[in-house]
Amino acid sequence: MTLIVRDLRTADPADAEAFADVRRRALPFMVSTAESLLHAATSAPAEAHYQQLVAEADGEVIGTVQLGIVHDSPVPGQGSLNVYVHPEHVRRGAGGLLVRAAEERLAAVGAIRLLSWVLDTPDNRAFAERRGYTSSRSAHFLRLDLANGTLPPIQSPPPDAELRTAADFADDPRPLFDLDAEATLDEPSDLDAEFDDYEQWVAETYRHPLLDHDLSTVVMVDGTPAAFTAVHTDGRNRYFTGMTGTARAFRGRGLAKLAKNDSLHRARAAGYTEAFTSNDAGNGPMIAINKWFGYEMCATEVRYVRELG
Repeated sequence: MTLIVRDLRTADPADAEAFADVRRRALPFMVSTAESLLHAATSAPAEAHYQQLVAEADGEVIGTVQLGIVHDSPVPGQGSLNVYVHPEHVRRGAGGLLVRAAEERLAAVGAIRLLSWVLDTPDNRAFAERRGYTSSRSAHFLRLDLANGTLPPIQSPPPDAELRTAADFADDPRPLFDLDAEATLDEPSDLDAEFDDYEQWVAETYRHPLLDHDLSTVVMVDGTPAAFTAVHTDGRNRYFTGMTGTARAFRGRGLAKLAKNDSLHRARAAGYTEAFTSNDAGNGPMIAINKWFGYEMCATEVRYVRELG
């Protein structure tokens, strides 16, 4: 067997599809498409040093890694690498080769601390710990059966509120940027993020090919965006909530539930059958909201950290 690590061939649609297929098989709770991978490669800013590599065995893509510098963190030198191997090709050395290649590239561009999400299984955790990584916080994937589950009844917004969608902000998405930036500041994490580049947010987030503008609901209160749920879909049957948040001045009114309920009902009507989301293990309020909708935990991942000496 000949095993190599190389860059993703962004000009080759088949290579991007092979990358996405490995991601879907190794991490079936996320929505991943060839188009979204190519978007990430072309929209990331230069300071992110974003790269996508594959492990190839005898011409077949069996593993992937996405790596880069967390450019929106106020702490410099934070590197990120997430490695996935096709479940039918584990223990062939692909994961180890991808980790080493990613670490070398990140160190070369100034990373001093590396962070990686690892599925919470004994084999995956042992793999990370053998390479000098230490476990940090965890997050849960949750699944909702949209086809057969029972959603809470459709709710009417309060008198001072109305429901809009992300599509309604196509001419000027800045109000959504401001809302997303504020909500993200308060999201539990071991890695702070600050959104201060509107144009970059538009390119990376608002124009992301998986962002479903029609199913992403925004709650307006007296004309001000107050809460939202941002949704990624694969155009077939999978729906993933990327972010749900409320501006500080409007919290405690159930507006996040209102946004999410509206979106889920419309997603089911549009033919989506599976809904997924991910929550930090410390985000009790959001986990409680998702369980209220009927979501059930289906997997856990752990953030592993390695300090480079």
